[in-house]
Amino acid sequence: MPRIYTRAGDAGQTGLVGGERVSKDSLRIHCFGAVDECSCVIGLARRDLAALKKICGVGDEDLAEMIAEIRQLNPKPGLAFGSAVIQPIVPDVFVRATPDGAWLVELNSDTLPKVLVNQTYYATVSATARRDAEKSYLAECLQNATWLVRALDQRARTILKVANEIVRQQDAFFARGVEHLRPLNLKTVAEAIGMHESTVSRVTANKYMATSRGIFELKYFFTSAIAGAHGGETHSAEAVRHRIRQLIDAEGASEFLSDDTIVEKLREAGIDIARRTVAKYREAMRIPSSVQRRREKQTAIVN
Repeated sequence: MPRIYTRAGDAGQTGLVGGERVSKDSLRIHCFGAVDECSCVIGLARRDLAALKKICGVGDEDLAEMIAEIRQLNPKPGLAFGSAVIQPIVPDVFVRATPDGAWLVELNSDTLPKVLVNQTYYATVSATARRDAEKSYLAECLQNATWLVRALDQRARTILKVANEIVRQQDAFFARGVEHLRPLNLKTVAEAIGMHESTVSRVTANKYMATSRGIFELKYFFTSAIAGAHGGETHSAEAVRHRIRQLIDAEGASEFLSDDTIVEKLREAGIDIARRTVAKYREAMRIPSSVQRRREKQTAIVN
């Protein structure tokens, strides 16, 4: 059965009714079957006003009123009945600038496991041991406890060593921002500190660094390289994504940069990049295409 969402102009009532199309004075969205219903949703998401007017059979004024009403609805009604507790990110490493222009890297002691061996208790228990098996068991326990303490200490030293090397490699980022992030991989850091790549990979997993520019996962600083135009210096993929966002944010009221135009501007800035890569980065940042951005601005003007 066809479904019609109506809001009667005179009565001010809202509801789902079945039957014939309502009068022109009523606000309506006509969704005859699942295909047209999906078309309405897709058209609204793409800000395709022309398609929506055709599907709904309304004019500009009615469509603007319909969209305004939809925007007043709660897109996440389930949150009223329950929500998950959001755990704040606790950094494992702090990076601070020193008066002489260097960087001070410190571990967050609150995130480090605190394990100590109670030597007094061990001595007390050992004094009561008579049989060799008891003495051997206690010695093994002490050895395991000592190994654990040393392993945790080595882990903390490794985190600090990796963090220091990241700061050394990415000093321009800390001083001047994301656009100065350099291409960096695990192998470069591993070779610099004399460790295996797998060790660096484990150390940087789910570890966070607090800086003057915010809190970043250590993995954030490892980015692939984008070739420079005309054989110039390579660029970090993250820095290129930041540049793309800057270009789009700087668009004028009637200017909408296509992916091809962004490619041209990036190449003028010395970045050799393909259009499909620009599209991939733009979509990863949830930035609509130039056509969709134009429709969004037109919708904002209509409303």
